Amino acid sequence: MVKINLREHYPNFYKNDCIIEVPDEAAAIMPEYDRLEAAYRRRTYYHNAHYSLDRGDGIEYDALFVAMTPCEIYERKVTMEQLHAAIVSLQDKQAKRINARYFLGRIAEAIAKREGISVTAANSSIQRGLRNMEKFLKKSF
Repeated sequence: MVKINLREHYPNFYKNDCIIEVPDEAAAIMPEYDRLEAAYRRRTYYHNAHYSLDRGDGIEYDALFVAMTPCEIYERKVTMEQLHAAIVSLQDKQAKRINARYFLGRIAEAIAKREGISVTAANSSIQRGLRNMEKFLKKSF
């Protein structure tokens, strides 16, 4: 039997030293568990992953997500058609940049580098495109 201090393993629960005896097998597993938990925390921090039902995203939310109703599916389809029509109404460069920024998830720096323009030019083109889309959507609907 090995003596361990629970405060070292569970500092949030044990404010004072709490020495207990545990079997040798359990004592051998504890450091490995601590290492795996620390690696998990680093991964979730690095990837900005949050797994909570309170936040409305993550693994738990995906597991419990209820299928959309036919009305919601139709509303999404109509919205996508309206967005598509607004993007088609833009100049080619603005449409490509908005597509790259919002649908492909690229940052303005990457768009600017790929097209050989300044980041300011890319950002202003995207902003003008969004304003033009807003005008189009207000006129059409």
